[in-house]
Amino acid sequence: MSAVTTFYRFVALNELELLRDTLLERAEALSLKGTILLAEEGINGTLAGEPDALDAFRQLLESREAFRGMTFKQSTASADNPVFYRLKVRIKPEIVSFRQPGLDPARRTGQHVDAERWNQLLDDPDVLVIDTRNSYEIDIGTFPGAVNPQTRSFREFPEYVRRHIDPERHSQVAMFCTGGIRCEKATAFMLEQGFDSVYQLDGGILGYLETISPEQNRWQGECFVFDQRVSIDTALAEGGYQQCYACRRPLSDEGLASSDYREGISCPHCIHEHSPAQLSGFAERRHQILLAEARGERHLGAPQDDGVSSGCR
Repeated sequence: MSAVTTFYRFVALNELELLRDTLLERAEALSLKGTILLAEEGINGTLAGEPDALDAFRQLLESREAFRGMTFKQSTASADNPVFYRLKVRIKPEIVSFRQPGLDPARRTGQHVDAERWNQLLDDPDVLVIDTRNSYEIDIGTFPGAVNPQTRSFREFPEYVRRHIDPERHSQVAMFCTGGIRCEKATAFMLEQGFDSVYQLDGGILGYLETISPEQNRWQGECFVFDQRVSIDTALAEGGYQQCYACRRPLSDEGLASSDYREGISCPHCIHEHSPAQLSGFAERRHQILLAEARGERHLGAPQDDGVSSGCR
């Protein structure tokens, strides 16, 4: 059973190229797979591998003052499903794309609350609870009563706030995401917009499931993660969803049984979103993938982990 660890921190970083090379060299030596994003605003990563190797990499990070005391969240994956196929350490403009210049989560964010306090907020009728994730993530699981902003990308969230939430009417707002990083920026943005009482679930859904007792658990469904597992259950183990590699949405057994589902080509969610030419292209890509697999190779167009997964969203 391999382990998966996720981590992030908003902290001013410099000499990014040197840091990238150092982390890449060490992660390769430990046979880790996954993605680490670096930016001047901080670090954001998800890695999979043997528990001892992940612990060694954690010690490397924590040996640097910028990452000392950083939170690492751990989950598991089945041995027959590689969480990631490769290792990437990349320098980006942002460690989570939000496109709101001047926003500084390292300076001010919403009030972090633990799982017990979060349950109290869920029960408070005066608190507006917002799921900051995207619609396809929310479709397979969320907290009861949480608002779905109907976004396709986190970059759409600021416009949703400006159109639908008023600091004069919504005096208390509580927000959550997969691992906490999106809420760092979302709550910082809310405070800039004039909201006074803004809360965020510390550690996100993953942190909640890691600390809450089964009797107190209020999470409903599974939690979407951005890797080959697709989802995890309340025990932080690999869930029951698969993914459409045409549109990247999660699929239940019902979706997989649909006549609209063709592996690597279409599913019930996206069958009407693509032109005949696009569907033909997907079919040819699928054909080439199968030919490569028959030769014992991996085709470049095969499903890959794209971006950062799990708690890094």
